[in-house]
Formats: sequence, C-alpha cells, structure tokens
Amino acid sequence: MRIMGIDPGIEIVGFAILDQCGNNFKPVDYGSIRTESKLSTATRLKQIYDACTTLFENYHPEVVAIEKLFFNKNEKTAMIVGQARGVIMLAAEEAGATITEYTPGQVKMAVVGYGRAEKKQVQEMVKAILSLPRVPKPDDVADALAIAICEAHSSQVARGWRGVLK
Repeated sequence: MRIMGIDPGIEIVGFAILDQCGNNFKPVDYGSIRTESKLSTATRLKQIYDACTTLFENYHPEVVAIEKLFFNKNEKTAMIVGQARGVIMLAAEEAGATITEYTPGQVKMAVVGYGRAEKKQVQEMVKAILSLPRVPKPDDVADALAIAICEAHSSQVARGWRGVLK
C-alpha cells in the first residue's frame, strides 16, 4: 500500500510517501512545500493545492493521512492552517485517495508508544523505524513521516481486526 502523510501548514507543508508491505516501510519520497509570507493567502493556498495535485499525480497514494488541526492560542494561525488542510484534502479527494486524519497524540502513540512524547523522541523513532541516516528537516517533514507511519500502523490493526471478526 502507498501512503502519503501530510503535516499541513501555510508556510511549510511537510509531505512523505511510504510504501508499506506487511511490517516493512519504504520511504519513497519526502520533503516540503513552501510558500512565501509576502504572498496573499489565496495565492499561497493555490500553490499548496497545485503542489499537492502534482504529488498525487506523480505518486498515486492510496491513502492520504493528514494531521488533525488542534487549536492553539493563535486563532488566526489555526484558521489559515485549516484553510491549507482544506485545499490539501480537496486535492486528495480529487485524486481518489482515501483520507484519514490523526491527532498529534495519536501520531505520537503510534510512533513512540506514548501520546505525550516529545518532538525529539518522535523524530528519533521516525529515523529508526525508516532506517534513515538522519532526522529529516525541517520538522514538518519528520512530522509527515510520523503521520504516514501512524496510518500504516492503524491500517495494519484494522486489517487484523477484520481477520479476527470474520
């Protein structure tokens, strides 16, 4: 199965494409989509949409896992990130991918085994699970890889339960 993990943002969108075969994960590609703050919000959202559309066309993920928005104290930032999530989800829907969403706590639990793990712990586990030479930078990319790993673990559990319940 091909999974794309996305850490949404307006300035930086982290993305990761993993192939999952059983318990093995192979990173296919990962990186970031960046927009410039001097541009209008509409232009930045269009750039994110276009870049995601291209990624979906190039990699054909079956599942797109995206981090759920959690509200922090900055409501303006939360709203803009919500808009970015919207255009990313639209592009995924148009590509025919299944969309799943995970909270930061769910991602931490899936990758580290502890829902309140520190960012550094998650990054080091991503590096170890995927046998990467170093923790990917910026942090948004490592987060996208963690989200993809979370989806892979969640889909394995779901398939296991389906087998038990038959």
